[in-house]
Amino acid sequence: MSSAYRSLRGCLSMMCLGLLFLLPAQAYEKLSDDTLRALPRPGRDFDIHNGALLSPILQTRVPGTAGHTAVLQHFVDFFQTTLPKWEIEFQNSTAKTPISKGKDVPFINFIATRDPPGARVGDVERLTLVAHYDSKLEPKGFIGAIDSAAPCAMIMHAMRSIDDALDRKWAAMKAQGIDPSLEEQRGIQVFFLDGEEAFKDWSTSDSLYGARAMAESWDHQMYPATSTFKTPLSAISLFVLLDLLGSKSPYIQSYYPTTHWAYQGLGTLEQRLRSMKLLKAGSGEPWFIDSSKDSHQIKPYGGIQDDHIPFLARGVEILHLIDFIPFKGFPPVWHTSKDDGEHLDMDTTEDWSVLVTAFAAEWMELEGYFDLLEHKLRDEGIEAEVVRLNKKTEL
Repeated sequence: MSSAYRSLRGCLSMMCLGLLFLLPAQAYEKLSDDTLRALPRPGRDFDIHNGALLSPILQTRVPGTAGHTAVLQHFVDFFQTTLPKWEIEFQNSTAKTPISKGKDVPFINFIATRDPPGARVGDVERLTLVAHYDSKLEPKGFIGAIDSAAPCAMIMHAMRSIDDALDRKWAAMKAQGIDPSLEEQRGIQVFFLDGEEAFKDWSTSDSLYGARAMAESWDHQMYPATSTFKTPLSAISLFVLLDLLGSKSPYIQSYYPTTHWAYQGLGTLEQRLRSMKLLKAGSGEPWFIDSSKDSHQIKPYGGIQDDHIPFLARGVEILHLIDFIPFKGFPPVWHTSKDDGEHLDMDTTEDWSVLVTAFAAEWMELEGYFDLLEHKLRDEGIEAEVVRLNKKTEL
């Protein structure tokens, strides 16, 4: 081996080492103030009676019922019509429940994925946003607005809000002649999981039906040997589970040291949006109460049983966003007939949708790819309308 070759190889090794230190810091790019201001709010789409995103989910949706089928179709229609570049698939399973009298009940997990154009499926790591969409059998007529109709709508709004920016980013990379195979391949996906609720009493067998089936299936579904990732499960860069969100003044803890930095990213976004007066819920107590702690100071209180558990057991990195106060419990409407649209705090529910949008945009490094001109024109139009109405009032 020539000395020149050894020298070149040494330089390349040092460059690669340098990149290893740089990548973690570059893997989460902050949004500018202008971009935060431009992020859309759901507005009328979250109207509980006829809003395009939220209202179709606000119905009983026990697995195997007509309401359950209607909500699943709502997800399909949304992605096929509003986000047609997303790939839709279903993960199906069956299981006996304590009330099914020995018969198998079907469970259907909904998955929507958006990967960079031309990327090989096994080479893409994905931010994964998750909520369950089934509702409890009891009490009769249970809606489950925070549990988890509103979280589903929040995720839908966030994906719609970043979709054009994803297009612009990937188009810009292509125009610049960037070879995707030399770049980190980062995609995004949505899980709406089925069968989270117990049919009778919560147990390891009567709960998490869809999550258990999917984690097991994906752990054994192998990508080609030459792929970057071995399985769809190992390709999940972060599993963000939203549950019991939509009540006023949420209390969100950090449960896992390895994802505490991502939790802190959300806490920072909340603080920035609040300081810029972009949160409708006002200037109350911070939601992310562990933001100032380091990862060694987290007190998980044993954790909370939820859809993330089967994935956590298989090594997936988890960020659990659930409203829970230690020694006090979940929001007062939890598992009661009051968990309906009328008891949602709509300012908080909208704020969550903006926060989730901002987090996804930062994770996907979309700064510079949002249409700020459209936002400016929209604001100018609103201001012009206010002036017009004021003049009309003065007359």
